[in-house]
Order: sequence, then structure tokens, then C-alpha cells
Amino acid sequence: MLVLGHAGITLGAGVLLNSALIKSGYAPFKGQPPQSSEKLSWLSSLGSRIDIRILMMGSLLPDIIDKPVGQLLLRNTLNNGRIFSHTLLFLLIITLIGIYLYRTKRRNWLLVLSAGTLAHLVFDEMWLTPRTLFWPLFGFTFQRLEDLTYWLQGIWYRLFHAPSVYIPELIGAVILLWFTLALVKRKRLSSFIIRGRV
Repeated sequence: MLVLGHAGITLGAGVLLNSALIKSGYAPFKGQPPQSSEKLSWLSSLGSRIDIRILMMGSLLPDIIDKPVGQLLLRNTLNNGRIFSHTLLFLLIITLIGIYLYRTKRRNWLLVLSAGTLAHLVFDEMWLTPRTLFWPLFGFTFQRLEDLTYWLQGIWYRLFHAPSVYIPELIGAVILLWFTLALVKRKRLSSFIIRGRV
């Protein structure tokens, strides 16, 4: 899965989860009360509780960290774009720090980031690579991948020829377009960009 798939599908999952939690009567992050008497829309409901930008950033965070480190800095030793940030250990560390921040300062941003990171690991199907997912339980080294000289060309090719790549990208693009149009229609695009809330 690439950028649009990770960000868009994570956003869609966040909206669905938020709706399910509200219907069940459980709302972990109490948001600001609505500005009007209107019923909260899916957009306002999620955006009043979390910074949606951080959720989408979390959905990309493992690749933002691991691709440059594993494929550029450690190219001669690892040549792998799924290393430290694709592990349960990384997820556990940011989640525990996030719980501490929420309990002591009522700040939820790191928990939101960890939720996006969890979505990334699920969408990358990291359970298929247990040596990485459960690092360092199976040793301190990561798998060295083959030559990634044509890695970018491979992504470009799979984007148009592999359903496992282009279908999630299309779904993510549709969700992100829907989200953007909803922000524009409600005249909240600048508010979202500046504050992350809608």
C-alpha cells in the first residue's frame, strides 16, 4: 500500500470507528461542544475529538522513518524500508508514552499518532514478516533485501498492474477526495490545515 491508500483508508477507518463508538455511547476523547444546534456530522464528530492531520501522519509514519533510514542511510547493510518503525516495539513505545501524556496532561495527539501507526502495520500485513514485526525477539538484525536499484520503477509498475496496490490506492484517493470536498463545502479547509480540527 502506498501514500493514498494508507492515509485515506486510515481516515475512513477512523470515521467508522468514531461513529461506532458514539453509537455505543463510548467517546474516549471528549471534544468541543458543537458550535450550533445541528447534529454533528461524521466530519465534525471526528474532528472535534482528534487532530485528523496527526492520524493521517501516523498512517505514514513508519514509511517516513524507515524508507530513508533503511533504503538510504543503511543501504549497504540493510537495504530494507521496513525496519524499526514497522515493529510492535516501536508501536508499544509511542502508545505507552501517549497513554502517559493523556493521563497526565489530557493530550491525545500521541495516542492518535499511534493509532495511525497501528493502521499502517495492519495495512502492510506485517504479520507476514514476523522477524520484523516482533523485533528483537527473533534477533537484532533485520532481513536484508535484494538490490533496490529499481525499487521506484517497481512501485510505478505495480501501481498500474497489481490489484493489491492500485485498488487500495483508488479507495484511499476516493476517501481523501470525499474528505476534501466535505471540508470545502463546509468552508473548513483552512481551519483543518491550520488547526487540524473541523
